Amino acid sequence: MFAKRLIALVVLAALLLALVPVAAQSPVDVKMWIAFTDNRLDWAQQKAAYFNTVFPQYNVTVEGYANYEELFNATALASEQGALPAIVQYFEVASQNALDSGYFKPIADALGDRTEVNGLAVNLDDFIGPVAAYYTIDGKFNSMPWNASSAIMFSNMNILKAAGVDTPPATWADVEATCEMVMAMDGAPEFCFTWPNHGWFFEQWLAQQNAVYANNDNGRADRATEVAFNNAAGVALLTWLRDMKDKGYLYYSGAQGGDSWATVDQAFQSQQTAMAVYSSSDTAIYTDTGRQNGYEVVASFMPYNQDAEGGWTGNLIGGASLWLVDGLSTEVEDGALTWLTWLNNTENAAEWHQITGYLPIRLSSVDLLNTDGWYDAIAANGPSQVWMDLQIVQDAQGSNWFEGNPNFRVAADQLAGSQQTAATAGALLGNFPGIRNIVTQAIDTMLLTDGADAQAILDAAVAEANVTLEEYNALNAE
Repeated sequence: MFAKRLIALVVLAALLLALVPVAAQSPVDVKMWIAFTDNRLDWAQQKAAYFNTVFPQYNVTVEGYANYEELFNATALASEQGALPAIVQYFEVASQNALDSGYFKPIADALGDRTEVNGLAVNLDDFIGPVAAYYTIDGKFNSMPWNASSAIMFSNMNILKAAGVDTPPATWADVEATCEMVMAMDGAPEFCFTWPNHGWFFEQWLAQQNAVYANNDNGRADRATEVAFNNAAGVALLTWLRDMKDKGYLYYSGAQGGDSWATVDQAFQSQQTAMAVYSSSDTAIYTDTGRQNGYEVVASFMPYNQDAEGGWTGNLIGGASLWLVDGLSTEVEDGALTWLTWLNNTENAAEWHQITGYLPIRLSSVDLLNTDGWYDAIAANGPSQVWMDLQIVQDAQGSNWFEGNPNFRVAADQLAGSQQTAATAGALLGNFPGIRNIVTQAIDTMLLTDGADAQAILDAAVAEANVTLEEYNALNAE
């Protein structure tokens, strides 16, 4: 009898053990690092939580860093320590560094010829033209596009209209003329115009003048070996900024790089200045901060140099993409690919655009937004639940919220009107983040040094940048 009971217990135990992997198997951890700590991180984490319910075999977690530069440095340290996550967000100008680092596996190689991942359709041909052009390197996608933006201008129309200006200025000369009127009126703001001293805006203003940043067609035809931003376009820009500052029109905090964004936020949102060149990624925040505080914000194209040969050529994209870490286990890599494919589907890309102002990066997302009437007359009775959940909109009262969203059209229209040239494709070169720091320091010197010569300052910056680039290429070029 005892023997029979023992056999029965052994059989039962074996059956239970056989069931354990099915019932209690731990989900596969998929970690992603991104360069946001604000509502954009909240959104990504909410999406990850929902994804984990749809795909319970995975546990996606999203960790935020203060800015692109901090994340870039954290990734290098994590690589040294063997502690990389599965996915890292790299800003667009770190693309050459990402390619050379050895940290990442090209997304196209990971996907291979698959048309679906865990039942999700894969369609890399659905990305809008400027995004596809920027992130197609050596004929393939090396990373997954995500947050793409362009540089535009936001104007406080209450201030401009009080000065007798009905529309935002389009050219540098228009900005100067507008500022003359704004600063001459009673109750004028402390300043008229501002922008973050971040290298991306310098690059935008060069591209507008069809001027390349580096040789070899901006590093697109072959690896860039020299920078070339000490050209006439660069000199014109530094001269114009200095003139605007000398006239008392330009607000410049002295902050550079990633630290400069917040100073512009504060100056514009407190109505210390009437106009701000900024990223379209914050279209939602800038527009709604104005609504909440009783002033109208209108977005417009980034002002251009009216004296440039050929006029305005176009603008660059900005933002970042998501890179897949190399050497992952099959289970983690499949989880990462499933998450990346889902995160960038038509609906999520459209929603990401709505809550931020980043471009709707998929053609199907643009179609969806147009079909839903987002740009023309969406949510006339109040903000969407998504916006309320993320606390972008603080006041849901009233009946005329979002009688249209023209500000959200501006970045896409600006890029759609851009010519396809080496300049507007954007530069691809090694240690671009470090070279950006050299440029912002040159601009700082120009603005804060009496009698500074723009050509001499840029010549010195180019010489320093070329040493940096030569050292980088010596270590990384094959």
